[in-house]
Amino acid sequence: MENKKILVVDDEPDLVAFVKLRLEAHNYSVVTAKDGKEALSVFDKENPDLVLLDILMPKIDGLKVCQTIRKDPSKARIPIIMLTAKDRSDDIHKAKEVGANGYIVKPFEAATLLFEIKSLLDKEKI
Repeated sequence: MENKKILVVDDEPDLVAFVKLRLEAHNYSVVTAKDGKEALSVFDKENPDLVLLDILMPKIDGLKVCQTIRKDPSKARIPIIMLTAKDRSDDIHKAKEVGANGYIVKPFEAATLLFEIKSLLDKEKI
């Protein structure tokens, strides 16, 4: 079975390193981006199976990145999990409105993140 590729997008290098380490330990292939503009470029080049996306980022915020990905019919089914410090219900609502499949608030448990990723990737097999 081929490793699933996950794009991790966050402007916090320590968080990206932590998530990358955890995901690679569970046999996921990981590509990263540090802002929204880079995320869209990496997304197009790498064709990830899932995206972990912060909301508060330089250049283009995560909501706009999610919305842009959802506009492309060939990529609209790729799961997107918002991984963010924004924890208000209206933030969660906005993320769902633009097409996020999941929403995890920082700080988070690695087990929660891994469970959400596996659940969404398993849904894609159906």
